[in-house]
Formats: sequence, C-alpha cells, structure tokens
Amino acid sequence: MELPLVVGVDGSEPSLRAVDWAADEAALRDLPLRVVYASLWERYEGASLVGEFGRAGDEGLAEAIVEGAARRARDRHPDLRASAEVLPEEPEYVLPKLSREATAVVVGTRGRSGLAEALLGSVSLAVAAHAHSPVIVVRGSHDNQARRPVRGRVLLGVGDDSAAALRFASEEARLRAVPLEAVRAWRWPAHETIDHPLLAGEPARLHEEQAVEALEAALRDAPAGIDVRRRTVEGHARRVLADLSHDADLLVVGTKRPHGHLGRVAHAVLHHSACPVAVVPQGA
Repeated sequence: MELPLVVGVDGSEPSLRAVDWAADEAALRDLPLRVVYASLWERYEGASLVGEFGRAGDEGLAEAIVEGAARRARDRHPDLRASAEVLPEEPEYVLPKLSREATAVVVGTRGRSGLAEALLGSVSLAVAAHAHSPVIVVRGSHDNQARRPVRGRVLLGVGDDSAAALRFASEEARLRAVPLEAVRAWRWPAHETIDHPLLAGEPARLHEEQAVEALEAALRDAPAGIDVRRRTVEGHARRVLADLSHDADLLVVGTKRPHGHLGRVAHAVLHHSACPVAVVPQGA
C-alpha cells in the first residue's frame, strides 16, 4: 500500500520551507504529497502568516494557504501528486492521527522573537512526540537536502534500540546515494574519574571499546549496498549529534517516547540541530 507523505502548513515561512522539503522528499520516494492545514493552528503558534494571504480570520484564508502550498509543491515538481486539505481540528491532534496512514509527517519550526532558529514550536514538538510514523522537523539551514546531496551524508544517532531509525536512515541514504554515518556517543561514568595521568587512558579505552561493540551490534541489520561509516565520539549524545549535524543533510534519531514524552536526545537535537531532523518512533 502506497502511503503518502503528509506535510502540515500554516502559511508561515517555516512551514513553506517544510513544503519545499516535503515536495523534494515525495518526489525522491515517488509518493503522493498530502498538504494539510489544521484550522486551529494559530491558537497555538500565533497568527504571523505570510502577508499575501491577508489577515488571519478572513473567509477562505485556510483554503488559500493550503492550496497555495500545494501549488508551490507542484511548481517545484510538476509530476508530483499533491493534494490540499483543510481539517478543522487541533494540529497536534490531527497530524499524529494522519501519521497512522503516512510514510512520514513533515513540519516546520515556529521560532519566536530573535531566537527563531533556536526554539521549536509547540506543535512541532507535540507531533514529534505522538506520531506513529517518522516525523521530519525541517530546521537548520533549510538547504535543498532531498533533491541533491548538499553535504553528502545522512547522520544516524545510534542508541540502545535504533532498529527502526536504522531502517529509515538507510533508506534515506540509499535514495540520496550518499553515505550513512552512524554515530555512537559514549561517556565516562562519573565515579570512574581517574586523576593519575598514567591510568587515565585505560578506562577511556574500555568505554570506547564498549561503544564500538554496541555500534557494531546495532548495525548488524544494516541493508546491503549502503556505505555505512562508523564513528564513536566521547561526549553527551545530544551535544555530539548537534555538533555533527552541521555537516549532514539529515539527522535521524530513534525514540521510545515513554508516556508520550520524547527522550532527552531527541528533544535536544530538535531544538539545536543545524539540519532537518527525522524522529523515528520505536517499531515504526
């Protein structure tokens, strides 16, 4: 069954960048694109809509926004099967619901004040925390990552259970014809701090070896034909991945989402990544 790619729009500039990214991704995967406007969006994210659509509350505003976004996608890829839909529901409810029958859901960020690139909108965060499919949050430099490899790699953060994230990241790397860089971060336990300079290297070596073993175990099921590059880095995973995202076209992380909450790593990279982030729920 061919599942569409869903993109949520609200008329803001970040959501239009998300439309561009989603159109490229749908064309890359040869999937239909479902452009959705949840009409209650502005209650949560403000009414800073693109000026050409007029002021919020005008009759037909929602239709104008979603039709304009779908037209923008088709202009970008003339053969793209793009539909437009207005749904009078809360966006943080309807987008996760639509994710049950979607290949992935794409949303933009809604930063506020002078911190537009550092803050994440509440809707984007809620969708990433509750969707059943992978969610791509388009943030960072917003280069044309899908249609051609700008930086030439997909970055995968490898945690304790990254099977679903590995499958998604491998497919992205295959479609883009770029390497997949799999990264495992590791840390010294606080109680193992060694003061003697002659002994300091041994515990570090042991912890790095454990990280290498965990990385190899996680990648046993990597599909054949993918150029997988392995890397272990000392440091907090959220900082390591945010730093490495500056040189990636897409950062992919998995999440277990206990009790409907994102894990610390996924939450941090959604706020600080320099490139789009795909959050892949366990079992997706």
